[in-house]
Amino acid sequence: MPLYRIIVDLSDRKLYLLDGNIVVNEYPVGIGKMLTQTPTGEYTIINKQPDPGGPFGAFWMGLSKPHYGIHGNNDPSSIGREVSRGCIRMYNEDVVSLAQIVPLRTRVTIRP
Repeated sequence: MPLYRIIVDLSDRKLYLLDGNIVVNEYPVGIGKMLTQTPTGEYTIINKQPDPGGPFGAFWMGLSKPHYGIHGNNDPSSIGREVSRGCIRMYNEDVVSLAQIVPLRTRVTIRP
């Protein structure tokens, strides 16, 4: 049984999916802007919602830090940039495939 976890590296704007200590995939992400930075620390995925609409794109995965999540987007040009209010934005096809892989309670580490 795989032991999935997620590491979000804010400095290189990438989300890494790991099985144990092995990176199995990496995705480009958009992160929080200067005034609304993405919080660093250890969290877990506590809920999932397909098609939340609006700026959240094709999928929402809520983190254990209230009001923060990993989600799709309605502006693909925002990926790779500091544009969000602290959430982690992914391309819609990436967030959908990631959401199909990782279960609830998956550990998410956000590092500077």
